[in-house]
Amino acid sequence: MAAYSETPVVITHPNQPTVQAPALHASSTDEPEIIEAHEEEQPTESHVLAHTDHDEKGVAQLDHGHTEVRDLGWNEHPTDVPTPLVGGLPNEELWTLIRRFNKQMYHVKALPEPPLAGLDLNIADEEEFSPDKLRANIERLYMTVIVGLTGFWKHIARLRSWRERNRTIAFAAVYFTAWAVDFLVPTIIAFMMVLVVYAPSRDYCFPPAPIALIDSKTGGVKKPTAGVLGSDNSLTGAPEKHQGEAVEQEASNFVNSFTSIAISSAAGKHPQGDPHGQEAGASSLENTSPDPTNIALRAADAKSKTEGEEPNAVHDKTKEPMSAAMWSKTRPVMHVIADVADGWERFGNALSPTAPFPKEKPRMKLAACLAPVLLISVFTSSYMFIKMNGLFIGFGFFGDPLIWRAASYLNHKFPHWQKLLEIRNTLLKGVPTNAQLTITLLRIGEANKAPLPPPPYSGPPPPEAAHETAGQNLEHLEGVPDGELADAIHPDDTAITTATDTAAKPKKQHGRRILAAFKSATKGGVETILGTDRLKAAAGAEHAKNRLGVLKSGPDAPAGPIQFPCRYKGKKGHAFITATATSPALSWTTEREDIEPVFSIAIADIQASSSQWVELYEMKKVGGLGWKTKLVVGWATSREIADGLLIVDKDGRHTQITAIALREELFNRLVAMGAQMWEAW
Repeated sequence: MAAYSETPVVITHPNQPTVQAPALHASSTDEPEIIEAHEEEQPTESHVLAHTDHDEKGVAQLDHGHTEVRDLGWNEHPTDVPTPLVGGLPNEELWTLIRRFNKQMYHVKALPEPPLAGLDLNIADEEEFSPDKLRANIERLYMTVIVGLTGFWKHIARLRSWRERNRTIAFAAVYFTAWAVDFLVPTIIAFMMVLVVYAPSRDYCFPPAPIALIDSKTGGVKKPTAGVLGSDNSLTGAPEKHQGEAVEQEASNFVNSFTSIAISSAAGKHPQGDPHGQEAGASSLENTSPDPTNIALRAADAKSKTEGEEPNAVHDKTKEPMSAAMWSKTRPVMHVIADVADGWERFGNALSPTAPFPKEKPRMKLAACLAPVLLISVFTSSYMFIKMNGLFIGFGFFGDPLIWRAASYLNHKFPHWQKLLEIRNTLLKGVPTNAQLTITLLRIGEANKAPLPPPPYSGPPPPEAAHETAGQNLEHLEGVPDGELADAIHPDDTAITTATDTAAKPKKQHGRRILAAFKSATKGGVETILGTDRLKAAAGAEHAKNRLGVLKSGPDAPAGPIQFPCRYKGKKGHAFITATATSPALSWTTEREDIEPVFSIAIADIQASSSQWVELYEMKKVGGLGWKTKLVVGWATSREIADGLLIVDKDGRHTQITAIALREELFNRLVAMGAQMWEAW
């Protein structure tokens, strides 16, 4: 490893004192192999956009000089963070993207060459499976596809209800006129082209309304299922402190409920299994016995599961084969879910691009694809259309030998022809997913020496009240009295009073005392076991060293953007990111900052080259504890667990830092720095 000397890197913030961190400069006697033009290389469109001089700039895009890393409010209240951080994007939307990026990205590996689509951070075909990653993908499917389709259906319900009479009359007149002159298909295609190319036409033809406020059956106004209109983009209308939190909580509960149903089915919960007469009043034993469904819902954060008997397990010859078959399909199923969500996000970002990506080019490409269809539909009669469909269906059903031989020929001559024809590499080339959009925004901050601050911590729950703009700009909901709209938007005072009285007089449940005693005993055992880790670590046990400090004992100390308190091999210290050295680097020092770094990794080392294996360059989020231990510790102690990060450099060395404060933000800074290209695993 090269010898390094310390030079201060100054971080300035108008409301904070100056922070100094050791910057690493290679000495002249032992220069690391760094390509000087590395920073100027822009291998993907994401890197190009990050270094482009944008017309509309936020605070993070301003020139802050070349020798300082500016703190834009990493440890400040959200209201004290300058706005906008990125031009053309409100801070709340930026933080929503980063918050979801943190849940989606676990493990990345460097790419040796630019991807076909021109954007990195695509999902690898050999992506690793984990239940937590499957959960994250299902939640993302809910937030993108399910919420989007629900919103689309409620627009249809509003049109069919005739409650917005003028708009429905206009649609019906155009439809039946086009049908009468046998010009229906061209009219529909032309209408789609207008919606794609001219964004204001979407709000004009389909005036927006809060999803939770519209009844999917009648198309009229209803009271949100949460009892108040606290958010516009969620299906329940639940209150939220920061934009996007309500739909994220819905997605989490969506998975929890699905898991609860699955556990209930496996446990055999059904009315026929209850004794006669239990409907009116259950026995004390029944009341104190845990309900598997409730356990799954209440302990969903710990991902608890029930235990049940397995009768005749020795003679059951189907258990192992079925289990193996199901688990063998988990990775393909997870990949399909991720691909569906990626495709939905790409189409959304093509229709409504977010800065700094181009706004007109994707929409023009989509409209250009519809133009030939429009031209063909003009000269195609209904008879010809049905005739051609019959031909294609017949060929697909009976032409398997020809299709199989053609596919075999293409696989032999062009091994990657399927990749070339993927929509992300053709029609939507250069259009990002939300993760690719987020890493581009993070790279903008890094390119301007102004790392984007982390999303604000939500803290206490939001008040049960309608949000500030609830009910505004809903004049297009014709025929809805103001009183009815107000009753639907605002919470019911009677319901709130009843709920408060019920909460003030909780029922006595002896089962809770038993559970509390068991929890207290478990907490004592956990603390005892973790307490012995210090002795084991002193004796040289690596696993014990990695567990030291994982239980947070209080509020986090100020961290970021260059200094991150953490541990290395059990010792307390700080990870530093120095972006102004000869080679940007990640280093770790003990709490005594006047000594040489224990290790340092140049950011350029976390990058693949064409002569090396891609697998050697990766970053992976790792847990502070094993997942089973984490469930027990989280339930018994109710304390947050600090996780770690594993980094593999170009020489194949594995470096693990643990108990990191702001682990997600450290990962984001490392993944956004330099010209490295990534693939998600």
